[in-house]
Amino acid sequence: MRLGTQIRIGALTSAAIVSLLATTGWSQSLTWLGNLSDNYIIANGVSADGRVVVGTAPNAVGLTRAFRWTATEGMRDLGTLGGDSSEAYGVSADGRVVVGGAQSAPNAPLKAFRWENGVMQDLGTLGGFESEARGVSADGSVVVGSARDARQQQRAFRWTEAEGMQDLGTLPGGGRSEAYGVSADGLVVVGYATTANFNRRAFRWQGGVMQDLGTLGGSESEARGVSADGSVVVGSAQNRTGQYRAFRWTETEGMQDLGILPEGFDSVAFSVSADGSVVVGYAFDSQENPRAVRWTEASGIEDLNLTYANLLTDGSSLYEAAAISPDGRYIVGHGYNAATRRIEAFLLDTVPEPASLLALGAGLTGLLRLRRRTR
Repeated sequence: MRLGTQIRIGALTSAAIVSLLATTGWSQSLTWLGNLSDNYIIANGVSADGRVVVGTAPNAVGLTRAFRWTATEGMRDLGTLGGDSSEAYGVSADGRVVVGGAQSAPNAPLKAFRWENGVMQDLGTLGGFESEARGVSADGSVVVGSARDARQQQRAFRWTEAEGMQDLGTLPGGGRSEAYGVSADGLVVVGYATTANFNRRAFRWQGGVMQDLGTLGGSESEARGVSADGSVVVGSAQNRTGQYRAFRWTETEGMQDLGILPEGFDSVAFSVSADGSVVVGYAFDSQENPRAVRWTEASGIEDLNLTYANLLTDGSSLYEAAAISPDGRYIVGHGYNAATRRIEAFLLDTVPEPASLLALGAGLTGLLRLRRRTR
């Protein structure tokens, strides 16, 4: 092969390798999200691409405010409905819609809101004096949470623009319910509802039917997250000894105990990936410290502080993993940032992914074969 051709092939190979490295995203990263003030900051939701994070942070005068964070704009105060405080809990897949609760007047109860393009919409109540939104469908059109009814009982709701706020009811004999999560298409809602014995039980609601998901042998449970198609539910439940354990539920397998950290105790699951295979939350270690955790079938429960220890500066710690992106790549929550000496929201990017590495390997193999054929 001529020297000029070899040089061109070599340059092509080098350029392609650089391109593959850039697109696969080799570097795992931990981003502390900054602040509206120097106080306690919590992240509760993340968009599908990891670019938008929402949560709650006190502002400069100590008032709790809902925030929306991006790398380019930083932490943005979303304001209120006319009062002093607000809190954000969920975000749509594209990051455009944020939901939570906000005061409509100083010292007033919270009202569920839906925020989009700078406008915060009051979603109302079920006839009572307060409400709060906790979850939103992938496209932002369905909002779930809890609201007081005319008798001032707390009830799970499902809201759409066309139908308004729908009371999802409760379990037979119960009087209270709250919704925390909703499937990507907005058809399945999960949360907890009380029984006739006043015990909280995890529920899965679909098509007007509220299903009691049971417990791990104890008396109480609570569902916090659901997979994209609504088939996998996660949360926490009491076992036979009264401990609370993170669980993963499916119709065929029932409620699975996700375990605890070595020599630790209680654990809680908050969120699950779209396919139901990755679960995040927190668990207490042997010293009673909260630790952000992740669960997979292959690895079981793992302490993210150990898995990503290389990303944590001396003294920093991840306390709680509150949400995970649909593909399982991005995790948000809060922990202690030693650099700023405060509780702060974090965004954890867990790449590289196996699929990306395989793609890189295949690309390099193809380029090497091309070089051999041209010799």
